[in-house]
Amino acid sequence: MATGLVMLMTPALGFFYGGLVRKKNLSNTIMQCFAVLAVIGLVWTGWGYSLALGTTGNAYIGNFDKVLLNNVNVTSVLSAQYNAPGITEMLYYAFELMFAAITPALIVGAFAERIKFRSLLIFLVLWSTFVYLPVAHWVWNPSGWIKTLGAIDFAGGTVVHITAGVTALAAAIVLGPRIKREKIAGKPSNVPYVILGSALLWFGWFGFNAGSALSANAIAVSAFVVTNLSASAAAVSWMIVDAILKGKPSATGIAIGAVAGLVAITPASGYVTPASAIIIGLVAGVISNLVSTWRTRTRLDDTLDVFACHGVSGIWGSLATGLFATVTVNAAGTNGLFYGNPKQLLIQTEAVLAVVAFAFTVSFVLLKIVNRFSKLRVTPEEEEKGLDLSQSGEEAESDADTIP
Repeated sequence: MATGLVMLMTPALGFFYGGLVRKKNLSNTIMQCFAVLAVIGLVWTGWGYSLALGTTGNAYIGNFDKVLLNNVNVTSVLSAQYNAPGITEMLYYAFELMFAAITPALIVGAFAERIKFRSLLIFLVLWSTFVYLPVAHWVWNPSGWIKTLGAIDFAGGTVVHITAGVTALAAAIVLGPRIKREKIAGKPSNVPYVILGSALLWFGWFGFNAGSALSANAIAVSAFVVTNLSASAAAVSWMIVDAILKGKPSATGIAIGAVAGLVAITPASGYVTPASAIIIGLVAGVISNLVSTWRTRTRLDDTLDVFACHGVSGIWGSLATGLFATVTVNAAGTNGLFYGNPKQLLIQTEAVLAVVAFAFTVSFVLLKIVNRFSKLRVTPEEEEKGLDLSQSGEEAESDADTIP
């Protein structure tokens, strides 16, 4: 059930992003997310699962023992390694596949409206291999160095959101701003799509976070509840900041705020109380909004504010886990600073800094390499025309009765 919910999140992200871009790029943006879901499914099956979460390997990366699901079946149980009684390895592979798919899809929002489709897919396959797989191994594999360090990340704050968020920053720097960016109003082309995408992301996130308990148990229920509360709190705080800074709240802002809250609670969802989740969400909505507002005043063109939403909220959520985690919620976890264990905040900080530095540096290099052999940006003429026609050869909406 949780695996199916998380799968829905990638096309939901497509609608969320598609509604935010200009109409001439709407269809292509949705297509990019959908294509990533398909391509990364093959990557994860081919070598991704084996390198990231195979049960053997060193502190930094796995091996190739489980390439193409070799030695993975529907009867072997992972309880000894992953505290997942009753979960077979085939199911665990499928669940984590959906995480591996949505993570690179998040990056799509950073270079929306100007990325060449072929180059996008080449980069994201390389990125998944050289950024996502190592970080997933470090954080979630029992032999990973961040795991053995003692850092905790229940559902992917560092693995998913920080990696995607800082990569978005690198992508915005390498690709540069859109043509005539200063003249682009920045208004979404389809607000209902934004709301639909956000709502489906919120829905799917219950599988994302509660499902990470790997069992239908009390931890899953707790994760479900705090996920909902953080999203609600961030939507409200983003709305309040918008009302103060812009004079009135917007439907788009509330939707983006909810996503920021979902991002922030992800690493903490299995470890914190409902009251802590509300605080985490309130802070996420404020800081992500402020960073987004600041970004619009610079030349940095992270088109859909992936860094502000996922990078900033992901960093905050990972650090907040070191503040608010408590063993009263999850005996298998640890206490954070506010529960008498300041060391946990230091460990979380070390993990965050390592992942930020690694993901940004490797992503920057990969972008430069791909651009050398397959130009990342479409031509100015193609960008003016819109990616729907120049990259996909179709429009989001057309009059089917019109005869050429």
